Amino acid sequence: MISLPMVVAMILALIALNMRLYLAIIAGVLVYFLFINPIPINIAAQRLVAPTLNVAFLAVPFFVLLGTLLSFTGIATRLLGLADLLVGRLRGGMALANVMLSTLMGGMSASNLADASMTARMMVPEMERNGYSRAFAAAVTAASSLITPIIPPGIALIIYALLANVSVGRMFLAGILPGLTLAVLLMLTTYVIARRRGYKPTRTTWPAPAETGRIVLGAWPAVVVVVAVVGGIRLNVFTPTEAGAFAVFLVLVLGLFVYRDMRFHHVLSALVETGKVTASIMLVVMASSALAWVFALEQMGQVLALTFAGVTESPLALLFVLNLLFLVLGTLVEGTALMIILVPILLPTVLALGVDPIHFGIIIIVNLSIGTLTPPIGTVMLVVCNISRVQVSDFLREGAGFYLALFIGLAVITMVPELSLFLTR
Repeated sequence: MISLPMVVAMILALIALNMRLYLAIIAGVLVYFLFINPIPINIAAQRLVAPTLNVAFLAVPFFVLLGTLLSFTGIATRLLGLADLLVGRLRGGMALANVMLSTLMGGMSASNLADASMTARMMVPEMERNGYSRAFAAAVTAASSLITPIIPPGIALIIYALLANVSVGRMFLAGILPGLTLAVLLMLTTYVIARRRGYKPTRTTWPAPAETGRIVLGAWPAVVVVVAVVGGIRLNVFTPTEAGAFAVFLVLVLGLFVYRDMRFHHVLSALVETGKVTASIMLVVMASSALAWVFALEQMGQVLALTFAGVTESPLALLFVLNLLFLVLGTLVEGTALMIILVPILLPTVLALGVDPIHFGIIIIVNLSIGTLTPPIGTVMLVVCNISRVQVSDFLREGAGFYLALFIGLAVITMVPELSLFLTR
């Protein structure tokens, strides 16, 4: 007789056979409704469609469009100049600027995949021309792009807020200090490697005041976009959806009329790409929400709560156990799907042990971000390797230090809740 664990095993097997994620999950849901639970099949269709009725998800396409438009505005080039201004005099200045660029872009692109794609095309060839190994340049680019989902307005922050019924504005504020913590750790790792390998600074002297003023003048409008989005939501000037629309408007103004690097055909291309990306995200959201409903129906949350209660009553120990679970599952399943499935199941358990839902959300997002960098299906790793023409084995070898930095960052974020909660208060 077919059981729920068998359905889960079937889904994992279909994913391993390279079936599209949402199709594998939908197949599992249909098997459950047809062979395990005699609920009418139209309920399955309702559970698939239900997430699309949540108007809060309208924020997703706006922030996807925002990230897509950035590649046509010239903002990234100007922010890179600002990053070079700050760290160019240090050993490995170009690699450090790469990390800082992702940190600055994280407040705008909202997607680590978009950030990694854009930065890999821009930075990897330039770093290679300046004496860095191509695999090292790819590893720096991929690792630093993981800051993007954590720095507001990351799409993952919005989706978690909707799942956990917490404030999007608070989630945005909660991501700032953890994101900066990871940025500092990655920059320290980069600097240590640069000193050991003899990578040179990009500048021999600090820039003259005139050059400094020109660089800052060119970059400050991009910073205004970030402040407007996060500040507007936090001050209740507008909703997350309205914030996304407002940010898109600002970027269009910057690209078309201020920097003048964008053309109208770029806007059309961005709209088409946004449609494709949003459709793929929503298909995963729909399928994963239906599977999460099945798990709730089967009381998987209560089963997990009893299991974890039998293992430990310490909130910190529970969080480290969950870290291991997320890291393992993150190597097998796409992060958004995993979050949609696991949050409704695990949230009651962690709340019962006194864990703040905002802190828990940041922990999940950091874990699943690391999952995009780990084989076999690490999406960011594969995209950067493909764009940079780097073998995965070379990438993993060069990225060892960055993996260590990310794991240390995850441990610090887990053990110090105030990193996530201080700004929200």
